[in-house]
Amino acid sequence: MAKNVTIQKIISILLQRIKFIITAGVVVGLVFFLYTYFMIPPVYSTSSMIYVQNYNNEGAAEEVKKIYNSDISGSKTLAGICITLFQNSDELSALYDGCNVSMSTTNDTFFIVFNVSGNDPEKCANVANQLAEKSELVFHNYFLYGQIGTIRAARVPASPYSPNKTQNTLIGVAVGLIGACAISILLELIDTTIKSDDDIQSLYGIPVFAEIPDFEASSR
Repeated sequence: MAKNVTIQKIISILLQRIKFIITAGVVVGLVFFLYTYFMIPPVYSTSSMIYVQNYNNEGAAEEVKKIYNSDISGSKTLAGICITLFQNSDELSALYDGCNVSMSTTNDTFFIVFNVSGNDPEKCANVANQLAEKSELVFHNYFLYGQIGTIRAARVPASPYSPNKTQNTLIGVAVGLIGACAISILLELIDTTIKSDDDIQSLYGIPVFAEIPDFEASSR
């Protein structure tokens, strides 16, 4: 006959096994921390930034030369074209050196950011800076007018952004606590032994009028 499980019963079960539950949470959290620290390689990220302008002025006496009539919107359009150009450039992709590289404009402007991530922080910074420098050559191979230059050079990241040891440890603690609670409730549900007079009454509907004490256990 199945046991009658109520919220009060579940709370009672968990309180009875509170040491086991806390221990399981701590142990699993520690396992997650050690796995994150020793088994998952750190990932570093850095970035360089360049600007792209629609026009160029080679001298005070010379006329300003433009690709598009509008300066700001034309520069934004040119930056978007450059993103596609740089992503498909073999000269730039040859500089990746095993790093993950992404390119994007900043808030729909004519500033382009090279985001580089990988396991070696110095390599990531070198790749980001090389991309910023090489992009100028690629740009002038395709456009007669316009300007491009570096605004911000990439720095060597001091610490990895991934993995997050604190987050993974907390996840491990949560997994341990939830698993221990589930195991405690499951063990109670499959346990058919009778531990108190309440078990007899709940299982068989028979009221208990008297109990026979265990004199041997009480005399120990």
